[in-house]
Amino acid sequence: MTMTLPVFFAVLSAALLHAGWNAVIKVRLDPFLAMTLLCIACGLIALPSLAFTGFARPAAWPWVAGSVALHFGYYVCLSEAYRRADMSQIYPIARGSAPLMTALVSVTILHETMSAGGVAGVVLLGSGVLLLSLRGRHHSASENRVALGFALLTAVTIAGYTVVDGVGARVAGNPNSYAATLFVFDALPMLTLCLYRYGPAGMAPMRRFLLPGFAGGAMSLAAYWIVIWAMTLAPIALVAAVRETSVVFAGFIAVYVLKEPFSRVRTAAATLTLAGLALMRLF
Repeated sequence: MTMTLPVFFAVLSAALLHAGWNAVIKVRLDPFLAMTLLCIACGLIALPSLAFTGFARPAAWPWVAGSVALHFGYYVCLSEAYRRADMSQIYPIARGSAPLMTALVSVTILHETMSAGGVAGVVLLGSGVLLLSLRGRHHSASENRVALGFALLTAVTIAGYTVVDGVGARVAGNPNSYAATLFVFDALPMLTLCLYRYGPAGMAPMRRFLLPGFAGGAMSLAAYWIVIWAMTLAPIALVAAVRETSVVFAGFIAVYVLKEPFSRVRTAAATLTLAGLALMRLF
């Protein structure tokens, strides 16, 4: 199984959407409330699609359940990491470590085959994304250690749900029904925990951010829906690696939209990432 050019560009578009929703959802709201709002938006947007796709077939439900649990861990760990350190430090560590972990699992456990160029490409791309984590170190050593721990836990959950969803979508036989089912049920654990932790009154600040929340939710849903579809057509490790170019897209948004300086670190990271993409496509 290889990654064809249409699938490659589809996953690149998903990476751009992923960077977009992270820019949209970057609002002045408690990180856990922001994450919950995004999950609710995804679930509500996905709900009508079940009328067309139907629920995933029974054989895929264990994979859906596993993915919902791993996504829940992802949301909690990421929001806790954001409480302790800058997004520019946490996000690259989480996203950059994940494709390397995913590749290890897909090759050793799922026995997916990858060329030497594909392996080198994944390593270069992951290194480029991780290089961006050198930015944003403004906190104490103890805060950084805890934040790093949550960031690495986030990476583990990303690798976990990526592999689970790749296999689950293949078992389902229909990536659209699998994705719709996943997004609808994915919102429930976060909503339940948020109600328990904050109560209805504590969730009231979400109302001021409904528009960016639903815009971010729409982009998040579209981005991961594409990824789920792509993993039924291409190796999971390659799809996971290309998806993480979202961090580089986010860097370009920061430079050209938010007018942040294009540092040497960003230049080196972008070069490594582009080299990784080239290796995955050419070999």
